[in-house]
Amino acid sequence: MRDVIATKEGPQAIGPYSQAIRANGFVFVSGQVAIDPASQQAISGDVAAQTDRVLKNLSAILTAAGSGLKKVVRATVFLKNMGDFTAMNEVYGRYFNVAPPARSTVEVARLPMDVLVEIDVIALA
Repeated sequence: MRDVIATKEGPQAIGPYSQAIRANGFVFVSGQVAIDPASQQAISGDVAAQTDRVLKNLSAILTAAGSGLKKVVRATVFLKNMGDFTAMNEVYGRYFNVAPPARSTVEVARLPMDVLVEIDVIALA
């Protein structure tokens, strides 16, 4: 069974992909950037503000899939600048403060819409 997850509470896909896919007891959420779902525009602000928006978007999509941030088992964080790691990590830690998921963080040359951070997750359904 493979279910496409779509919610207006999260940013609409800006390409040929789904917000998330629920399959075999897991939810695979596409990489989310700091897009305000109401305006479909990238928010301004530093990496802390953008990380907060990204995690709100991830939470909304997971909720629509019948999951949630507490069920995340794996995350990948993509940063435009590894110098932003501490600021990103402080915000991330507020959302994942108990038994945080496994995670990788990498620096990348460029992200969609020239944002500072993108995060994708895998969660239990």
